[in-house]
Amino acid sequence: MSTYASPLLDLPGAVAGEGIDAGVAAHYGSLYGEQRALAAGEGFVDLSHRDVLRVAGPDRLTWLHSLTTQYFEGMPAGQWVSALVLSPQGHVEHAFTGVDDGEAFTAHTEPGRAAALIDFLERMRFMMRVEIADVTADLAVAWRPGKYDLVPRDQLASYAEAAGPAAGLWAFEALRIERGEPRFGLDTDERTIPNEVGWLAGDQPGGQPWAAVHMDKGCYRGQETVARVHNLGKPPRRLTLLHLDGSENRLPAPGTEVLPEGGGRAAGFVGSSARHHELGPIALALLKRNTDVSAPLVVDGLPASQEVVVDPEVGLHFRPQR
Repeated sequence: MSTYASPLLDLPGAVAGEGIDAGVAAHYGSLYGEQRALAAGEGFVDLSHRDVLRVAGPDRLTWLHSLTTQYFEGMPAGQWVSALVLSPQGHVEHAFTGVDDGEAFTAHTEPGRAAALIDFLERMRFMMRVEIADVTADLAVAWRPGKYDLVPRDQLASYAEAAGPAAGLWAFEALRIERGEPRFGLDTDERTIPNEVGWLAGDQPGGQPWAAVHMDKGCYRGQETVARVHNLGKPPRRLTLLHLDGSENRLPAPGTEVLPEGGGRAAGFVGSSARHHELGPIALALLKRNTDVSAPLVVDGLPASQEVVVDPEVGLHFRPQR
């Protein structure tokens, strides 16, 4: 476990997170107030525990285009994108989000994940004119509603003064879960394919800002699986938003089995969960495709109802209007 501790933990009311999110604030004393501020487009979230890497060199965009699920060729400077690296069978091995500044592409990924991603990229360099570096020690990640920021680590405190008010990771996660946005390693497992969790672009008019698979490109590892499931529909599993019973003051742990009401074989597992300022306790779960979308479920003894995120019939990501 990383021993990193953000300097912003010295802000008034800061309470540190746990697990892989240790090192940044879970909240600053007002969970729902912080959520409401972010929902209103105000404030920022400290994500400085995330890993950061940089890919420089004249071949970087063409090279990343050939290796990942995203369309990098001709990408304009300043445009943030998400991308995946898949196994030959189409399973998600790496996920990252970044931006090119005209000279280098800088990306952030989950805490502790940069080393494995960099190792993969180094093995794929061959004769390409690219340079790959872990720059976590130099750059930190922050989030303001609608955008990420890359901040020099020695300037985090001054950034916080200018971008405030500060909101903790619990508020950030609650709004992410509400959006149906999956988090790699929490809402996915080693068998996850992009079609199951709504990472495909074009599944909804306008797409989603976290869409990591561009459907107008080919020739990347794992593409055949993505294309076959997209064209034929019916991915093996589907991401769903669970509305949990709030009568007990607890949330299920990541990886907890989701069971049919009344018992039976597990329908899937819960990933991330949070307390939402309007919806109450919510979670993302990866369920078997054939689980009835209206079926009542149980998670760690908590009754749960479903809200569709990924359509089980055609595998296209959409959010129905409430």
